[in-house]
Amino acid sequence: MQANDLFAQITEQLIADIETGATKSWRMPWHTLADAGTPTNVDGRPYRGINSLWLPMVAASHDWTSGVWATYRGWQRHESQVRRGEKATQVVLWKTMTPTAPETETEENGKGPRRRLIARAYSVFAAEQVDGADEILARRAAQLADRDTPERIDAADAYFAAVGAAVIEGGNRAYFQPSTDTIHVPTPAQFDTAAHHAATKAHEHIHWTGTTDRLARDLTGRFGSDSYAAEELVAELGAAMWCAQMNLSTVTREDHASYLAGWLRVLRTDARALVTVASRAQAAVDYLNTRAGHATNDAAAEDEQEVAA
Repeated sequence: MQANDLFAQITEQLIADIETGATKSWRMPWHTLADAGTPTNVDGRPYRGINSLWLPMVAASHDWTSGVWATYRGWQRHESQVRRGEKATQVVLWKTMTPTAPETETEENGKGPRRRLIARAYSVFAAEQVDGADEILARRAAQLADRDTPERIDAADAYFAAVGAAVIEGGNRAYFQPSTDTIHVPTPAQFDTAAHHAATKAHEHIHWTGTTDRLARDLTGRFGSDSYAAEELVAELGAAMWCAQMNLSTVTREDHASYLAGWLRVLRTDARALVTVASRAQAAVDYLNTRAGHATNDAAAEDEQEVAA
């Protein structure tokens, strides 16, 4: 499968899942990511960007809960074997290519040709499709068993304190105010659970990363515009990625109804729009992680080197 075909497939499935969620309880596809935890390869390295969204969607459709994936060769390296007849899932591998032609663009420092990211599709299998992965499945289950515990909430509070954004608690709305560079969220008592309060803070912190002196996303769009819808989608995906890494539940928001038409319009415009949105969401989480001093496992498997789009 070509990468562009895979982008189209993921986008089509995401649109279908958004429309399905809208007719039920406003559970969006990215909630699957938050619920299942960050998907990892068999060596424990987290999948990033669009892959981190896509793999939980596939897993949910099969009732797979491990969140652990690898290539055929990767499973063999761990003395496990993909069962005969199992169907692979396609994910995206980003490779850095350096053009050699003399007329190619140069890097900004003028020291060489500009490197480009080239997308390739490759095949992975879930732990549930493999014989010999019982220990891996048990370890993953143990990791997710302490979801939403007081210790997880304390870790989230410490995380946001380390980020250092100005957060004002009170009122009945959650929002980021660019003009004052302040995040506003209702008090914890106004949420069903402490985890939902943390997830809402994560959503607004993702918006906070978008200012010109941080990641310089377009925060000027008015409600109903494509730029506004895209930024809200970045915040939704980013918050889901954050909840997944912190082992916290995300919050289901009925106000998704007001964003639905914009999200669908943005996604239907171009299959690569989702790649861009997922990449920006991943960059926002990376920025917050750096500010908070939150370490992630970036040890790469030999056959699964990848970067965010």
